Amino acid sequence: MNPPAVPTLLIVYQSTTGGAHQMALAAQRGALRAGGAAVRLLHARDATPDDVLAAQGYLWVTPEMLGAVGGLMKDFFDRSYYAVLDRIAARPYALLVCAGSDGQAAVRQVERIATGWRLRAVAPPRIVCTHAQTPQAILAPKQIGAADLQACEELGEAIASGLALGVF
Repeated sequence: MNPPAVPTLLIVYQSTTGGAHQMALAAQRGALRAGGAAVRLLHARDATPDDVLAAQGYLWVTPEMLGAVGGLMKDFFDRSYYAVLDRIAARPYALLVCAGSDGQAAVRQVERIATGWRLRAVAPPRIVCTHAQTPQAILAPKQIGAADLQACEELGEAIASGLALGVF
């Protein structure tokens, strides 16, 4: 099967308090600015294995919740994992995590999934730490800072550019 004339970047996100959604939107802005690639932004509850198969590159955006990826993001991976296994090897991906502390557990979890799918990381995981440590702060709506949003935009732009240029 030949790849499409215009490659697709699939951005799948989950957001509980708004932080990861802001990050996903920033990455989408950057990807659209790059041009040359179609960009699909889907909430994890709406993303399907067919969406994964139709894309040539991926950006996963998740909150870290209780030391893991968010539940709806985990559900997306659970629903998609075996349906696309051995069908997306070597495709590029990157990861954005919105965390209250260090975010490393969510990173490890997604890296294990990506290893099983044999995806190729094209950027280091980007963790945006909100430092939310109390129940009230954890549940409060998040506002991601301009510098972090700029970094998310740049990542989206880089992945879309790489797809458009055939680098990945």
